[in-house]
Amino acid sequence: MTQPSLPQPQLEPKGITFDQYVEFTPQKLELSNGYMGYGGQDNLGFHLSVLTNMGLLKAAQHINLALWIEALDCVFREKLAKVNAEPEVAEAMLNRFNQAMLDLEAVIEYLAE
Repeated sequence: MTQPSLPQPQLEPKGITFDQYVEFTPQKLELSNGYMGYGGQDNLGFHLSVLTNMGLLKAAQHINLALWIEALDCVFREKLAKVNAEPEVAEAMLNRFNQAMLDLEAVIEYLAE
């Protein structure tokens, strides 16, 4: 039997399949050192299931926006570091990204006032 695909969170809440539920939901949810899960099990599928059911818009409404921006910054910088492009193109992409992040941070600060 093949493992079901990982749930794919969307903006709006979405259901998961029964197979995803069986595969990714710990049979016994435990709290260990402040983390929910079950003894060393990879919890990615479980976490994605929760986000899929919740929807990313609802999740974003309950988290400090600056943290979302910080998370995006980390993910995109990691991806940009792996870009296989001419140095000038890579530098231009990084400059555009840096400006976009500054713009987002300015908007976040304005909304926080």
